[in-house]
Amino acid sequence: MSAGVRRLLLVAVLVLAAALALPGCKVMQRISDGSYNNAVTDGVATELRDRGIELKARPHCETRDSGSSVVHVACTAKTSTGEPVAVTGVAADADTARPRETYVITVAGRQVLNQHCLGDGCDRSP
Repeated sequence: MSAGVRRLLLVAVLVLAAALALPGCKVMQRISDGSYNNAVTDGVATELRDRGIELKARPHCETRDSGSSVVHVACTAKTSTGEPVAVTGVAADADTARPRETYVITVAGRQVLNQHCLGDGCDRSP
């Protein structure tokens, strides 16, 4: 086999390997996003319940990755009385062992929470 053919074969194998790896990355990203959304959803429900605010259903959360180590999450829900709930969150240094998080929850435009963690086990000290 000539050097040119070997080089072409190597390039083809690398392209194929990259093509196979990309869908796997997307699957892992969806799993990671889903896990984060689920954790935020649970945390929001717990925080609101602890404040005497009942929800009609679990919040719906969507994650937006900025393409860096910053991840944004936005959630919406309704209280049992129909008031809109909005949640915004940012996790900086999300690709490290100690991300810096901030979450804000509003109910009918009124801020009810602004802290660096959510839910059970949240250490609320600064």
